[in-house]
Amino acid sequence: MSNKARQQAIRDVEAYVPPAVSFIDSEAPGEVFGENVFNQVVMQKRLPKSVYKSVTATIEHGAMLDPAVADAVASAMKDWALEKGATHYAHVFYPLTGLTAEKHDSFFEPIGDGTALAEFAGKTLTQGEPDASSFPNGGLRNTFEARGYTGWDVTSPAYVLENPNGNTLCIPTVFVSMTGEALDHKTPLLRSQQAMGTHAERILTLFGHTDPEHVVSYCGPEQEYFLVDRHFFLARPDLLNAGRTLFGAKPPKGQEFDDHYFGAIPERVLGFMMDTERELFKLGIPAKTRHNEVAPGQFEIAPMFEKANLAADHQQLLMTTFKTIAKKHGMECLFHEKPFQGVNGSGKHVNFSLGNSQVGSVFVPGDTPHENAQFLVFCAGVIRAVHTYAGLLRASVASATNDHRLGANEAPPAIISIFLGDQLADVFEQIAKGPATSSKGKGKMVIGVDTLPVLPTDPGDRNRTSPFAFTGNRFEFRAPGSMQSVAGPMTTINTIMADSLDYMATYLEAAVAEGTDFDQAVQTLLTEIINEHGSVVFNGDGYADAWPIEAEKRGLANLKTTLDALPELITEPAMELFEKYKVFNHREMHSRYEIGLEQYTLTIGVEARLTLELGTTVVLPAAVRHQTELALNIGALKAAGVETDTSTLDVVSAPLAELRAALVVLKDALDDDGHHEALAEAEHARNALLPAMSAVRAAADTLEEIVADDLWALPTYQEMLFIL
Repeated sequence: MSNKARQQAIRDVEAYVPPAVSFIDSEAPGEVFGENVFNQVVMQKRLPKSVYKSVTATIEHGAMLDPAVADAVASAMKDWALEKGATHYAHVFYPLTGLTAEKHDSFFEPIGDGTALAEFAGKTLTQGEPDASSFPNGGLRNTFEARGYTGWDVTSPAYVLENPNGNTLCIPTVFVSMTGEALDHKTPLLRSQQAMGTHAERILTLFGHTDPEHVVSYCGPEQEYFLVDRHFFLARPDLLNAGRTLFGAKPPKGQEFDDHYFGAIPERVLGFMMDTERELFKLGIPAKTRHNEVAPGQFEIAPMFEKANLAADHQQLLMTTFKTIAKKHGMECLFHEKPFQGVNGSGKHVNFSLGNSQVGSVFVPGDTPHENAQFLVFCAGVIRAVHTYAGLLRASVASATNDHRLGANEAPPAIISIFLGDQLADVFEQIAKGPATSSKGKGKMVIGVDTLPVLPTDPGDRNRTSPFAFTGNRFEFRAPGSMQSVAGPMTTINTIMADSLDYMATYLEAAVAEGTDFDQAVQTLLTEIINEHGSVVFNGDGYADAWPIEAEKRGLANLKTTLDALPELITEPAMELFEKYKVFNHREMHSRYEIGLEQYTLTIGVEARLTLELGTTVVLPAAVRHQTELALNIGALKAAGVETDTSTLDVVSAPLAELRAALVVLKDALDDDGHHEALAEAEHARNALLPAMSAVRAAADTLEEIVADDLWALPTYQEMLFIL
């Protein structure tokens, strides 16, 4: 790698010509939405009436799927897919790699006369069999035990994925071992959804809703990401292999002016966004909002709310689509939580709510929330759940990549707390002492310009430093990382909500059975919960130095790293919780813990080897050449009798010596392979590899600022962040 390649990359970026667009004039806005989805509209047209009703009952009401409908659905699905140009079908599943997996099979099978016939039976739709031992399983499968099954998830519609050389019918599925244990993210999400819905419906029944519809959780994940020109990306082996830069000096201008946030979207990026959204619309993904984020080169997309299971599937598909379309526009889409040190990292804020078509969202407070007992009960359920199981929420977002982000200025701290806003905080403060009698109302903002309208103001501000914040009609979990599936956090949220709703329903049912007035029972329950769990409510600045001290006084844990958080998965209360609601058994919980350790160790191991390689083969030679040129020039000047200042040579020699020493320490740490237990390996990665990598980086970044530009081979932050 040489500086010539870097300079050529810059020239290639400048010469970039966007791809031609041919569809704009031929389409009306919105007409493509869902055109490649085997949705309920398509099913109603193609399925027998009885089959359609059976499938709809499963999708909308959580009824058990009738196996007899599989053949009819498979036949209709096959015909629809063939009409869409599909030649293959794929069972799509979500293993514990965090990525999407799929196994493709052809529709066509040879028959005796030398021709082929398209076949797709109900049993083929319902079940597939990929190799279970080749995916992370945390001990649930031995290497020699390969059998695993995919099972059709009828609640998430099949879709056709287009490719210039042929289309594929994609069928969302669960992925389980032959013992039925979950090897994926979808299975536990569906289990937790079922558990939460059961107990939420008990609460609604207590509030007079006769035979309430199935309650589900909804999710609206905001997705942050970076775009860099692909020429720069390919010239950075660290970005290519690790997804983040392991070297890079701070640019003269970063995000300190806040001029990128919500700024005008660059033309090239807007073209990418429009193409991406069109593909998302065809797949039925309701992309809603797009804008520049805080850091240069960073952007965000937000969809509308969907049922959590569908939202999780759509998020995985969204990330795949972004990657594909970015390449067509000559860019690379980066989902790493911290691809560039010193600038804003990327999260995936999980907005969630509970509800059904009868009541809407149970988190809508109304104008007078102190009088809305149903809302207050569900809100109190969140307070109890987050306080009781804060460690599990932290563990649900724990990864080596997200550790770079949590606690920084763009992300909430690792201390899990709830922000309620002024209005709700005041209501619950009243409840702690007795009945709530008032609610702070909305105000009016008079701007002072006659031509502008008077604007209503919310009764409370937002809090971007809170990990778990109430935002008007939903809660926002801000801690998930931009790379991870939302299925993990949503599984945890559903399960801890099932526990809280179960607790409250049991309390209220018993009180009513004993003759207690229902309203009084609700008041007593709310007072008990806020007094016992109110310490988790914090409306202040989560970035303030005083907050960790205050949090410790309140008994709130500060699980700063992944290795601090993962043990929360295998505490007895955690395992009993998930076992009780049939989301995970003990073996599955231990497998998640083991996989978390393994992924942490592997991630840091790859980064450490990359740091050693790039430090040795790219940074060190550039610095030595610079030092040599300086030494030769100084020597020539001295030989000519010119008085010479050697301090310039000293400036490069000191960090060069530091780099050499740091590389030796890193190599020794990588060679130290005396760790065999998963926890010991992970601790070695955290305690030895990460500090050694930081020392190499510190020396390399100092050298980048003083080595001659024509010798520096790696594209710089200034180039990657600002040239698009």
